[in-house]
Amino acid sequence: MITNLIQTSKTWETPGGVHPPENKSQSMQLPLADWTIPDELVFPVSQHLGAPAEPIVNVGDKVLAGQKIAEAMGAMSVPVHASTSGIITAIEDRLLPHSSGMTGLCIVLKSDGEHKTIHYQTCGNYRLQTPKELINKIRDAGIAGMGGAGFPTAIKLSPNSSTIIDTLIINGTECEPYITADDRIMQDFAEDIIQGSALLGFILGTPKRIIIGIEDNKPDAIKSLRTELATLTSTSSDFTNIEIATFPTKYPSGGEKQLIQIITGKEVASGTIPSSLGIVVQNVGTAMTAYRAVCFGEPLTWRVTTVVGEALETQRNHKVLLGTPVEHLLQESGFNQKYSSRLIMGGPMMGFALPDANVSVVKTTNCIIAPSKSEMPAPPPAQACIRCGLCAEACPASLLPQQLYWYARSEDHEKLQNHNLFDCIECGACSYVCPSTIPLVQYYRAAKGTIREKELEKTRSDHSRQRFEFRKERMEQAEKEKEAKRVARKQAAEQAKKLAAEKKASALLSMGSDSIESVKKAGPAIGGNSIESGAIESTIESDPVAAAMARVQAKQQDPAAQEAKLKRSVDSTQSRVEKLLQRVNEAEGDQKERLRSQLKQAELRLQDAQKKLADFASSIETESAKTVSIETHTTVTETTETESKPKKPLKAAPPKVIDAAAAAIERAKEKSEALAKMSPEEKLKSQLSGLQTRVEKARDKVKQAEVDALAGKVNEHIDALRLGLEKMEAKLVTTQQAINELESN
Repeated sequence: MITNLIQTSKTWETPGGVHPPENKSQSMQLPLADWTIPDELVFPVSQHLGAPAEPIVNVGDKVLAGQKIAEAMGAMSVPVHASTSGIITAIEDRLLPHSSGMTGLCIVLKSDGEHKTIHYQTCGNYRLQTPKELINKIRDAGIAGMGGAGFPTAIKLSPNSSTIIDTLIINGTECEPYITADDRIMQDFAEDIIQGSALLGFILGTPKRIIIGIEDNKPDAIKSLRTELATLTSTSSDFTNIEIATFPTKYPSGGEKQLIQIITGKEVASGTIPSSLGIVVQNVGTAMTAYRAVCFGEPLTWRVTTVVGEALETQRNHKVLLGTPVEHLLQESGFNQKYSSRLIMGGPMMGFALPDANVSVVKTTNCIIAPSKSEMPAPPPAQACIRCGLCAEACPASLLPQQLYWYARSEDHEKLQNHNLFDCIECGACSYVCPSTIPLVQYYRAAKGTIREKELEKTRSDHSRQRFEFRKERMEQAEKEKEAKRVARKQAAEQAKKLAAEKKASALLSMGSDSIESVKKAGPAIGGNSIESGAIESTIESDPVAAAMARVQAKQQDPAAQEAKLKRSVDSTQSRVEKLLQRVNEAEGDQKERLRSQLKQAELRLQDAQKKLADFASSIETESAKTVSIETHTTVTETTETESKPKKPLKAAPPKVIDAAAAAIERAKEKSEALAKMSPEEKLKSQLSGLQTRVEKARDKVKQAEVDALAGKVNEHIDALRLGLEKMEAKLVTTQQAINELESN
């Protein structure tokens, strides 16, 4: 009868669903209880879907109610605020309110009992602000979905720019047994919910329809909302697109996809989200909290929670400060431990048993159930599936729970995904109707977790493979470039050698035959054939690499240098022998034997080095004797020939062979002398010019590395190139400042 009087829009039937005992009247006999402040509050940094928040307070800090104590880390994250004033006593791992019983990072606050708050920034007409500004306020207030999912509200209010939202649904269904938190706030905060619905609609671009959906088992809530909506509509046109839709009670009509189908008749396809249909769904508690955050500056620090169960003396709804321990709530409600079978956070269908009462109330905590042993007895042992098909009839997502059960047991993940396992909302309707009491939802949850872990592992493996392939490609490219440079250097050297030979031949031809004979005679004086030596000198002059190689070769052929090198080798080996001898005397056991072996090897190397030095000294003496003999014989021969032959007119001396190494040394000396003659200002300007050239080259390298990165070619040295450029630019600025100071003086 009530349904006919209050229903205002057409609704559709959804598949499946069950009708468990509601058990909602117990907690609605008393009005909403105000919060009490516990001695200690615990704030998990992860109270929502997405990345955990990051603590921004330290142990010993004094905080006020409403002060931010943990900052959001990324878009899929929301901050955490202190719900009362006090001192931070710990930032540590504590037990989390989660079915896994795991621990996580929490901020512990010791209350001072005074509940001092920060100054809240109120605003007048929010319509004078942009939707983006309002979304930022909602994000900063730490608001996540209050219906139990905990999805960051700011993300839902920021759909794709190409998506037009024409329907906003405010979910006041609250279909699960025992829970009455939303019913209570719809009765006590009706104006805030209507105002919050209009606010969310404004942020989403003023949808054509804003529908508050409520099951028909909440007549008082419907009456309060209708009355408030009529009052607001009479004073402003901002609320004319808001309507209230009621529909028959059935579990789980409060599911997002189920509620959309009930109110609009549209079905959200598998693997898609409601915004793809132009629809956004928000909870009534979320709408109320968003309104208070935007218009009154209040962050999310409290929520309404149902505390119910036959093991309690008092069953009612409470305004609860976030972070309040569940044990504190139970004590206030007269909890009797010996009558309780277990503690449940959430509803009996989708909630989970708490491992301990020391966990705290978080943003998604809508209910705490402390049932007696007769109220919720332990389930009987699971029996074999009898293939009755009741689970398929009850499934609101039109899945095949029986098949999913078999595939989950056999770990056939491919078939599980083919049968749309991830469309399961884990409502528990299949488990509720199963005559064999098989915990079907537990199998589905475990299978989902395994599949997600395998997908994550596959993603990591793919990333690792891609990095390996990119590295291999870079190495191959580097090797190709290196080979190309080697070929280019070889060709350049051959070309230089050819040009040098041609140049020398041309010079000799221009000199005439007599000059050629003179150059040939001068050949032995420079250590070889004159034409070859000239070609070598020409090549040295035209090729810096050849010049460097020639200098190294000349140094290696220098007897003094070779002798010094051999002496250093003898001294070094002698020193090692002495050290090893000392260590052998100090060592014991096996270590002594090893050191003796090393000592013997060192002594052999010393003998070899001494022999090489002695052989070299002997060869030098022999070579010196030969040189003296040759010089004496040459002098006598030249004297005899001079006396016996008539004198010929003198010819032009052969051209002097230029030593490239000596020329380079001379140029370095000249540069050093020129630098010494410069004034400090001239030196700085010279240095500035060189720095400018190096900075330009460094910038070109960084730009090229960034272009390669955009093209997919990862440069491992890009960070080093950027750091080097920054240092050179800083040095360039310092040099310019020094020049400016000198000029000003």
